[in-house]
Amino acid sequence: MCREEASDLSSLKPLLDERGVALFAVVKENIASEIHDFRAYFNGEIFLDQQRAFYGPLERWMGFSGILRAGVWMSGWRAYQSGFWGNVRGEGFVLGALYVIGPGQQGVQLEHREMEFGDKVKKTDVIQAVEQINTDIKKA
Repeated sequence: MCREEASDLSSLKPLLDERGVALFAVVKENIASEIHDFRAYFNGEIFLDQQRAFYGPLERWMGFSGILRAGVWMSGWRAYQSGFWGNVRGEGFVLGALYVIGPGQQGVQLEHREMEFGDKVKKTDVIQAVEQINTDIKKA
């Protein structure tokens, strides 16, 4: 499901480039060729955070019971129907998030924390947040 969202966000790359907004992914592990394989779906820079510093002092987890949720199964089916199939290597219980961050004092324009596996951000929300960013701010 991460690959599906990565592809969706990468489809916004022309708008991001036009607005001067960079696209980054932060991943927590690189098992086998995971990052290499992920690059096929993500059109931005990928950072490996093995110490999980970016994930904050309290990682958000969904336990094994999360796979019993109907929403998780529906998200998985949606991703599969769209041609996205992930892998089951590594630790897969940490919930992800997406942030749109403006320069300087603009700060966080959008924060989307995954509530369950496959809980994707709406692309329209990302577009709206990106359009609010003022990239003309001079750096001090």
